[in-house]
Amino acid sequence: MNLISVREHARIAAGPLAAESLDSATIPHSAFDWLCRESARLRKNGAVLVQLEERHALRLDNYVGVLETPCGTRIEILPKHVDGVAGTAAARKALVNMLRHGLHLPTRDTGPTALHTFDRPVSEWILGEFLSELDALVRRGPRFDYKTVEEEARFLRGRLRVAAQIRQPTGRQHLFQVEHQIFDADCAENRLLVSALAKAAALTRDPGNWRRAHELQHQLADIQRSHDIGDDFRRWRDDRLMARYRALRPWCELILKDRDPSSVLGDWTGRSLLFPMERVFETYVGVCLQRTLAAGIRPGKPRSEYLCRQGERRAFQLKPDFLIRHGDSAWVVDAKWKRLDSAAQDTNYGLGQGDVYQLHAYAHHYAKGCGQLILVFPRTGSFSAPLEPFVFQGGHQLHVIPLDVTSGTFVTDVSGHFPWAPQSRAHHGSSLVG
Repeated sequence: MNLISVREHARIAAGPLAAESLDSATIPHSAFDWLCRESARLRKNGAVLVQLEERHALRLDNYVGVLETPCGTRIEILPKHVDGVAGTAAARKALVNMLRHGLHLPTRDTGPTALHTFDRPVSEWILGEFLSELDALVRRGPRFDYKTVEEEARFLRGRLRVAAQIRQPTGRQHLFQVEHQIFDADCAENRLLVSALAKAAALTRDPGNWRRAHELQHQLADIQRSHDIGDDFRRWRDDRLMARYRALRPWCELILKDRDPSSVLGDWTGRSLLFPMERVFETYVGVCLQRTLAAGIRPGKPRSEYLCRQGERRAFQLKPDFLIRHGDSAWVVDAKWKRLDSAAQDTNYGLGQGDVYQLHAYAHHYAKGCGQLILVFPRTGSFSAPLEPFVFQGGHQLHVIPLDVTSGTFVTDVSGHFPWAPQSRAHHGSSLVG
């Protein structure tokens, strides 16, 4: 298996390159052709996977995760906030942290042995976490339930179904129509776990994950796979008796559910696991805000407003990522997955003019009177401290602050104007590492 690690918007070529790095890599022609076909398939659903640059070169878009081609080439796409090959492990750690908290994925703490070196693709981490949770469940024993069975038997067992027995045709009167109960593990939750386990065993390329997956398959060999994944997920119970299964459901949903990458967080097709990075970062910012704000204050998703009207029709929808209200004050928070440069004042630090216009419109519709605007960008080597606030006419201020995606801390000096929690009033908020 050929593993290639690049980052967002990297250049992928089918021919030789002068130098390979996180921004440029060479893949076999068979993998290149498959990538073009896969991109065309996803484009029909509005998801742009790659852009064609030249006849034998592609430019990746804003998806992160792992792509594995039928020829065995595995392309790992990392977040773009890191620089240099030495940042590969840091990028994996940051992505795992954002996915863990953004998707509310449970993790099992087993002490010092749980420390990760992040020398494997993120997909292997996901499979490893699922297998660890499943192994813990199997050690305690899967859930068994009584299930009613109606069948035709040669002997009496359970209750005789009198009406069905009377209707027995001539020649079959020696058989009994019976109803009885059996005690087995064939329930919706177990069927989904076995289905996810089968997919994990087929997808993993890590020797440790492969060994654990096949050991668990032998232990759960008596349980059938799910024939209707959607229906079984609807049947998944969340009562007290199924509390042990609660930690496994997010992993099952991530591995089993077929999703459209243009509309939800993750999409697993074949042996590929992709996440749109803007959605990952936005979700992660919401988790960090909820943890960092003072008690009793929660970031909310505001209802849509419109910039103008045309007759009875409203036009140009406005909807910021988060709206925080406390008393008479309001804070509009927008998350942008983009690299800024604190030294590039001549180009406005890399801020998009459209983004600033958008925040100006938010100020008039959501932060009327006493309100502040906050743009959150990932912390990078070139953007490690908040910019000097931008002041709009009318008194609104726009604060541009970095978020350390590895630790989940905001780097900010607006604590006097923003309802941070008491322990977060310094330059860093509370950490989300772990």
